Amino acid sequence: MKFSQEKKDSIIAYILEKAGEGCETLSKTVSENLGINQNTVHRYIDELMEKGIIVRKKRGIYELKNLEKDFVLSRSAGELRSDIAVYERTLEPYVQNFSENVRSIWSYVFTEIINNAIDHSGAEKVVVNVQQNSLDTVVSIYDNGIGIFKKIRDHFGMESVEEAIGELFKGKLTTDDANHSGEGIFFSSKMVDDFCILSEGKFFAKNRFERMDVAIANNQYLQGTFVLMSLRNDTKKCVKEIFDQYANVDGGFWKTKLPLKNFFSSSPVSRSQAKRLCNRLEQFEEVELDFDGLDWMGQGFAHQLFIVFPMNFPQVKLIPIHMSEAVEKMYNHVMKT
Repeated sequence: MKFSQEKKDSIIAYILEKAGEGCETLSKTVSENLGINQNTVHRYIDELMEKGIIVRKKRGIYELKNLEKDFVLSRSAGELRSDIAVYERTLEPYVQNFSENVRSIWSYVFTEIINNAIDHSGAEKVVVNVQQNSLDTVVSIYDNGIGIFKKIRDHFGMESVEEAIGELFKGKLTTDDANHSGEGIFFSSKMVDDFCILSEGKFFAKNRFERMDVAIANNQYLQGTFVLMSLRNDTKKCVKEIFDQYANVDGGFWKTKLPLKNFFSSSPVSRSQAKRLCNRLEQFEEVELDFDGLDWMGQGFAHQLFIVFPMNFPQVKLIPIHMSEAVEKMYNHVMKT
């Protein structure tokens, strides 16, 4: 039976997806789920092996073939003068044949992170690692300078690196107002599929519970800053759509979203916790407060957040979402008092 090109493409995509998941019964699983002959599946698998897209680990088990390359760049050798030059030397050759939206995302996020390393870290060395298979591209950037969380904590006189990490979720945070908007990390984390920063033994991630790979446990990144980013090679995301979610028609960064489980290790209870959360929120017109993962909040925290802050900054709209029954009960209680 001869399939159309569209059908063949969907079969191959499914084979690659299951191989990437480590499926131990690949041909059988594909055959049963797609309703096609197992011999046909084997033919497609053989074609993918011949093209070097997948490799056989052992009988019946396959994995995606990964390409990996390290680039070690030195400031003293003049290799950290330009974020664009670093991008062109390291990542661009790996993404140049992808669609325009994918190339744009990688160009934006890569140069933003490299620019931070060049301008803020004081690092002598930057290591760029690129890993790629037929489905995903994963990029890590390590610099041996002052850690990003420590830099933010010291610059703003914060009490802890945890407080600095919390501020990164809000956006509009920079230690160099004259040259940087403070939007790079915020938007970069929204554009890619996985994003984390590891420094000082602590990490910033757009989702505290997402997979962090082996990098999180690697002690060599206790000094300096390690950034990990991944993106599907066929993603439909685009830079403009991400910006439009948080920017108005004039391009102003007016909205932010705060995943509160990333701010607090347990349910927040105190006014001081709410005050730290509200720091700089007056810079936005709308703030989405995501309570997903939090079972409860204290009366003092709720009153400071939903009564005191709006009294002082009525122009800021606070929007709570994903509230548990207990959280919503406390919210309703303080709103009625």
